[in-house]
Amino acid sequence: MKVRKFLAATSHEVLRKVKDELGPDAVILSNKQVPGGIEIMALAGKDISSLTSDTPPEATSPAVKTAAAPRQKPASEKKQAPPVQKQPAVADIQSANILQEIHAMRQLLEEQLITMGWSNFSQRDPGGMKVLRTLLSAGFSPLLSRHLLEKLPADRDFEQSLKKTIALLTLNLRTTAGDEIIEQGGIYALIGPTGVGKTTTTAKLAARAVIRHGADKVALLTTDSYRIGGHEQLRIYGKLLGISVRSIKDIDDLQLMLHELRGKHMVLIDTVGMSQRDQMLAEQITMLSQCGTEVKHLLLLNATSSGDTLDEVISAYQQHGIHGCIITKVDEAASLGIALDAVIRRKLVLHYVTNGQKVPEDLHEANSRYLLHRIFKPSAENSPFSLQDPEFAMLMAGNYADQSVTRQQTRVEASHDQS
Repeated sequence: MKVRKFLAATSHEVLRKVKDELGPDAVILSNKQVPGGIEIMALAGKDISSLTSDTPPEATSPAVKTAAAPRQKPASEKKQAPPVQKQPAVADIQSANILQEIHAMRQLLEEQLITMGWSNFSQRDPGGMKVLRTLLSAGFSPLLSRHLLEKLPADRDFEQSLKKTIALLTLNLRTTAGDEIIEQGGIYALIGPTGVGKTTTTAKLAARAVIRHGADKVALLTTDSYRIGGHEQLRIYGKLLGISVRSIKDIDDLQLMLHELRGKHMVLIDTVGMSQRDQMLAEQITMLSQCGTEVKHLLLLNATSSGDTLDEVISAYQQHGIHGCIITKVDEAASLGIALDAVIRRKLVLHYVTNGQKVPEDLHEANSRYLLHRIFKPSAENSPFSLQDPEFAMLMAGNYADQSVTRQQTRVEASHDQS
């Protein structure tokens, strides 16, 4: 058993050294700040395990050591001894308790080291900390915010760093050029949870298409036969635009209808709103995917939803293929950062944003530079969501420890913008 000493400038570096050399099961015995940074005394997990390895009592019994060896019986005389059931000893239970306490102590020390590291970071790099606070206040996740911070230069002036951060976000927010959907045409199904605004957005897209290509080149379909008034609402919009609205019941209906409408420039399908956890969701997506004609899926994301909810929605729909997305209810959201964070991390293509009920005025082409510049604003000092310095360090430390798996899924491309 050998206790090792590790020294590094930051807690992150010293923990990485411990895990690289002693493995993920290493036990941290102590930590302290020294002139060169942070010092950790650690022990390999296998050394701890050797202390608690099972040793049969007979192996150490003096009586066994001094007793004469019995006469060996011929093979014919030997009898199969009955299996002996091993009973736990007090020492085994004590060893298990010690191991449990050591693991708990290691976890506590790691959390303290990470928290200490974030506290030191705020003192060493106040400009970087201010950028981080700005990103979090705008609604971006700690995960994406850390990745952006890693791309900034060491000498972080706040104004220049924020400008660089916005450039990185602009680079990673994928948007389309102009009215790409309206220009190219095709068959599009608007999908998403209940209440996200699919019917109204369908009408807005239809109105744009009618203005550009004429009513005879646009068709509206709906699978929403469950919601009371859902079909009627779309029918009213269709009547105002001079477009007939047809209802789809099953895959046979859809196949027949798309065959009849094959000469249209654009066909828009308003689908049933379902929770991302609804088992019927897969059935609806299957109907759209196996109708014999390519149907592109446009996922609608509610700007007022939490980050975790948006992640869950995207996960449920992304496994079936997403052509692009539309962020709705921007006018109702306190910040657009949460929705943009989900779009960036999941590498979705953003086509439009909506900010009201007016058809077609409240549908806008997604402009990444405009969207990102308008969301950074100082938070109110009396906001209940403002974090004090100790709380901020604890929040970031907790997220750093809990998101090791998700961290591998997020990559921020480097910007070549030198301005």
